[in-house]
Amino acid sequence: MTIITVTSHQGRLSLEQRRELARTLTDAALVPEIGHPAPEARIGFQVHFVEREPDMMAIGGVLVADQQPPADVMVVDIAVMDGDWTREVRATVIQRTFAALIAATGAAGPEPTWWINFRIIDEGSWGSRGGVLSILDLLASGVFTDEKAAAIRAHISTAPQS
Repeated sequence: MTIITVTSHQGRLSLEQRRELARTLTDAALVPEIGHPAPEARIGFQVHFVEREPDMMAIGGVLVADQQPPADVMVVDIAVMDGDWTREVRATVIQRTFAALIAATGAAGPEPTWWINFRIIDEGSWGSRGGVLSILDLLASGVFTDEKAAAIRAHISTAPQS
């Protein structure tokens, strides 16, 4: 399960761009997390779009509304359940996320004010379905590749429990 939140200034993304990003940002995290494109796993991925007025964001201590030209601020927060998130896998998700943003916006490349945070929610800290949900509970769904499921089991069994 993954929650992706895209925060940008009011009106930055059109309806069509949000539709494209809903799909491509889901794919950016889904394939590395599950191990393959699994349409039945898509239900476990949410993308939220949050818009802020330019006077509600600042870069370098200056409100975006006061900048000329205004900075193109976008923050993407990716929150995932604890699992097989090696540095390499996280980098893949971040690179795929930047590629999705570039494709949807038509930008020549990522702006220096586009930031991506990748957060791993500790095992035992994800609530869903009326209780605490573990990534181990989801392995029985059959959507994970055998290799990914084994890596997740190995990681969770060796991770320090708090």
